Amino acid sequence: MARTPVIGITAGLITEEQDYGTVTRHRVSADYSEAVRAAGGLPVILPPQVGTTEAILDLVDGLIFSGGADIDPALYGDTEVHPATYDISAERDCFELDLMNGAVERDLPVLCICRGIQVLNVALGGSLVQHIDDQVKGPLTHRQQEAAIAANKPSHHVTLVEGSLTAQVFDALSVPVNSFHHQSIATPATRLQVEGVTSDDVVEAVSVPGCRFVLGVQWHPEMLFKAVPDQLKPFESLVAAARVRTPEPVGV
Repeated sequence: MARTPVIGITAGLITEEQDYGTVTRHRVSADYSEAVRAAGGLPVILPPQVGTTEAILDLVDGLIFSGGADIDPALYGDTEVHPATYDISAERDCFELDLMNGAVERDLPVLCICRGIQVLNVALGGSLVQHIDDQVKGPLTHRQQEAAIAANKPSHHVTLVEGSLTAQVFDALSVPVNSFHHQSIATPATRLQVEGVTSDDVVEAVSVPGCRFVLGVQWHPEMLFKAVPDQLKPFESLVAAARVRTPEPVGV
């Protein structure tokens, strides 16, 4: 039997004050690894670590770029930082942008979630909306916690392009999603194909044509899949694509 596909999941950094001093921890929601396991993959957490891209890409069969804090606006050409832009980490930005470019170059299966879809766009040359409420006309509530909607409940719909990778993954042209972001894609990178938008025209699903499997979604399917089973489909599609790359073990 082929080994279980190894899926790397990027993690963020958080600094906390403890009674013994200041400590920096790696942080990523357990929902990601639970979704990977439910989809048949083996999750491996990847902390920011500059200079290790090639070794990581040799190790994993697929990648998930997880959600988290904002990307440095200078990396997509903005000269000012919006007051709502928060917790910029140069170490995480450098690591994830390099890893993303390496993965796309190698045609490694990739799933990009929330911050991840933004990393994908910036890595390929696109730009971001720093704060939707100030830069989008008539915006939806994209931070559903402000409307007291639970994380495992959808708060709006994303309309998908017929025939697109996202529509194929979900076997649908409209998907109910949750929402916990204040930034989004502004100018899509030229290599990206926009595949899903909300009623306020915020881009929420993209792919990279010509790649085996590179999918970006602005919502959090890992928070939804237990209550909304269809939201496991992106993880199942990622693991299926990664499985094709996984070689059969050599017999003894």
